[in-house]
Amino acid sequence: MTFQNIEKSIQSIQLSIDHILETTENLPEETVRCNPTEDEWSILQILSHLAEAIPYWLGEVKTVVSIPGSKWGRGLQDPARLAAVTDTERLSVDEVKKQVEELKGKVKGVLGKLDQETLSKESPHRNFAKFGNKPVSYIVDHFIDEHVSGHYGQIQRNLSKIK
Repeated sequence: MTFQNIEKSIQSIQLSIDHILETTENLPEETVRCNPTEDEWSILQILSHLAEAIPYWLGEVKTVVSIPGSKWGRGLQDPARLAAVTDTERLSVDEVKKQVEELKGKVKGVLGKLDQETLSKESPHRNFAKFGNKPVSYIVDHFIDEHVSGHYGQIQRNLSKIK
């Protein structure tokens, strides 16, 4: 990723968030809370996951940038990750959507400070055998930009099964 592309990444992430919010804007609460199948997350679970995951990954970027060589990443069984998608019946749909909206500013605030040198700094993943050393740009591309975009696609698939 070149420095010019970080601005494109920020815009891409923000656009995906906008698409997510536009798609879910007028949905009935029962649709947002509905799991399409037993094994699939509801739209609310996806939104709650994003509200937790993106700040997590932005924090990992800040850590790797400020402490070069520090380990980054987490597994699928991470307690905070799992907590974001369990017990969502207690969550307010509007509050979770607000948290997702606020991600746009958080993304700009963290990623907007990165330069080419920073983006190319490498650090080891906690699961080194699987991921090895990766540059900051990999975290931005894979765990933030593609992550948000992928969940937008997941919301679209959910809606096609629910309606």
